[in-house]
Amino acid sequence: MRTSTIHRQTAETDITISLTLDGMGRHDIATGVGFLDHLLTHVAVHGLFDFTVKAGGDLHIDPHHTIEDTALVLGQAFTEALGDKQGIVRMASAHVPMDEALAFVAVDLSGRPYAVVDAEWRGPAIGQFPTSLVAHFIESFAVTAKANVHARVLYGRDDHHQAEALFKALGRALDAATQIDPRRVGRVPSTKGTL
Repeated sequence: MRTSTIHRQTAETDITISLTLDGMGRHDIATGVGFLDHLLTHVAVHGLFDFTVKAGGDLHIDPHHTIEDTALVLGQAFTEALGDKQGIVRMASAHVPMDEALAFVAVDLSGRPYAVVDAEWRGPAIGQFPTSLVAHFIESFAVTAKANVHARVLYGRDDHHQAEALFKALGRALDAATQIDPRRVGRVPSTKGTL
């Protein structure tokens, strides 16, 4: 089983994430930020990842640290669960519609962190989740997942729908990229021989 458990505690947050890559979409998520829980649920369900997320943070200040640090721990959990990345597909993408919105995410589990996020938001927040932190979540995740992530909302009118489509697409792209390709057993998908 490709699994990991990561615990990260700072003066601002205390976060534990347990991840099973080859799961069924089972999840138990409690971050204190309702819309973050909702988005992570979509990553689990549509990526068929099993994960538990327990986060406590300085929400009396604002949700920034909790959202950012949850992304950092989730990326680290993916890195640890993937190990040396032998046999993985490595690169994948997904388009996901949500009512009037359409989102696209491409990922490369290359070992080289980079993120490009292209999305326009109508309002400052969705529930307690500032829309400015959608891009920051994906950027933070990319750093510790050591992944190249391109995420784009192609169009849409409703911020909730746009964000939901984006995270569903992230889950589906990660699912496809983390799959084992039986033709590549024992080999890392890189001309360099390492990722």
